[in-house]
Amino acid sequence: MLILKALRRPSRRAMTRHIQVDMGARLRRVLGWLLLLSGLHVVAMTGFESLGVGDAVWLTLTTLTTVGYGDFSATTAMGRLATTGFLYLAGITLMAQLASDYIDYRLKRKDDMIQGRWRWQMQDHLLIINSPNRNPDVYFRRLLDQLKATREFADTPVQILTDGFPDGLPAGLREQGVVHHHGDATDPEALAAVTPAQARAIIVLAADEDSRTSDSVTLDVLMQIDRQCDGRQPLTVAECVTTDNRERAERLGASSTLRPIRAYPEMLVRALVARGSEKVLENLFTHHDDHPVRYEVTLENVVWADVACRLLVAGMGTLMAYITEDEEVVCHPAHDHRFSARALIVMVREEAIPDPAQVDDCIRGPMPDLPVSAS
Repeated sequence: MLILKALRRPSRRAMTRHIQVDMGARLRRVLGWLLLLSGLHVVAMTGFESLGVGDAVWLTLTTLTTVGYGDFSATTAMGRLATTGFLYLAGITLMAQLASDYIDYRLKRKDDMIQGRWRWQMQDHLLIINSPNRNPDVYFRRLLDQLKATREFADTPVQILTDGFPDGLPAGLREQGVVHHHGDATDPEALAAVTPAQARAIIVLAADEDSRTSDSVTLDVLMQIDRQCDGRQPLTVAECVTTDNRERAERLGASSTLRPIRAYPEMLVRALVARGSEKVLENLFTHHDDHPVRYEVTLENVVWADVACRLLVAGMGTLMAYITEDEEVVCHPAHDHRFSARALIVMVREEAIPDPAQVDDCIRGPMPDLPVSAS
């Protein structure tokens, strides 16, 4: 019996929607009665007081709003009776009730917006689904800072679908213009409320960056987005905890996939503005596939382009940065930049990692010959 009662109990979202509809209907009903009474009073003034329509409307408005200029007034017994019945007894009361209900409605609307119960009906926005389970406020602020720094998304409105902020978004996020809808990402109704089909781009965060099972949530969300967008979903970046699920996510419509790295939300931004660059960045964090290696090589007054070309032509790797005597790391300077260094950072291939002596010989020896094309 308790289970049946729980099943029959309306959800919080359904109750909120019912309250909003009820308040709107009440406002319309009160306004309708007020207009009807005002119209009857205008008719009474034109009939009993022989006023023109304009003067009758003016008299009705000044009486109803209790301004009472006194330039017009009812002088006949029937006119005064009509004013007393239509306006003094009913109209002014309805006017006060309308003002009170409207203020309540606006306060309720503002509270719904803050609490994430409002349907924003946004277009051309960045939609973020889910939130980190640790320090989401800090993460989103860093993510927003990175987004604002890009030309592509600097002015794009942001909406978050998450159940991680039951009391509303922190003030710092709201001040940056971010809105959110409180709901479960796997709920089709909650997902429809954030209009994914009208979004400019979508980010699907892992529900739990440490759990393999969160990928099932991500895949379910991607499937629902694809269904709601009729297979024409916008640019979508999805986080996958396990590598095996990345291909599945891309088959479900994800434009890019990457592992959750909460310390670097910049990777998500790179995946949005430069698709494919997230793979390069991920390689920097791993010790397999392509990865950077430090080589202790002392160089004096050399040109960046010359050193980079020597390493590249010899198949040693791609020069990424050099390190000065003061341990300052200088990344990707201009091609004609002259420098001295105590070490180099080179991106190497896992299957062909040169040793330090090979790198030193390559830089100091003659320029390697360009490889001959097989064609």
